[in-house]
Amino acid sequence: MTDATQARLFPAVDPALVRDFLRAEPDFLHQDPDLLSDLGLRPDASNIVDFGPAALARVSAAHEREALVRRQIEATARANHSAQAQTHAAVIDLLDARNHSDLARRVDEMAILRFGLAAGVVVLEGPGRVPAGWHALIAGQIDMTMGDHGVARMGFHAPALGLFGDRIDQIRSMALVRMALWEPSRQGLLAFGSADPEGFTADMGADLVAFLARVVERTAERWPIL
Repeated sequence: MTDATQARLFPAVDPALVRDFLRAEPDFLHQDPDLLSDLGLRPDASNIVDFGPAALARVSAAHEREALVRRQIEATARANHSAQAQTHAAVIDLLDARNHSDLARRVDEMAILRFGLAAGVVVLEGPGRVPAGWHALIAGQIDMTMGDHGVARMGFHAPALGLFGDRIDQIRSMALVRMALWEPSRQGLLAFGSADPEGFTADMGADLVAFLARVVERTAERWPIL
């Protein structure tokens, strides 16, 4: 059926005219049970049009959608509060480090115990000595690893798997944040690995891991590399 034919057979109806007609002729609906059924309505014993199953189902579905949104907002608020509390505790743990190797150990424990991740690694680029417990990279390798991602890179990146040593098979996503340590500056990374492919994603904000990287930077600069 062409649009022209459909328009001729079923001309547009003004909703206001329909509303006025139903107000003027309230018995029109009452006397047509098939139409009431199609509309999801039914007359009750007092001859008042009542909501039928279809209308009630629509109301119930709308209520469920509102309840779902509310639960999602509440869950997000609880997760944010928990993450903030864990971050505050993690900062205290890092600041209590006694030396570079202890700092690297605390980063790994923080990742596993406080954030449920698979690993946390402190990375330092050469040339020069690298503290015990830190992962060493040759000069220029951090730029190659980060590509054009600037300060942080979130998500899975296969070339960065080697940062996680013997836990490489557990890593399904990662967060990498640049660091600059000491003077003259040496390039470093704070790297977190997750066993969950959705643990870190490319569209995820990096504020939390960037903040932790700054804490690691300042803490590491307490001691010279021996």
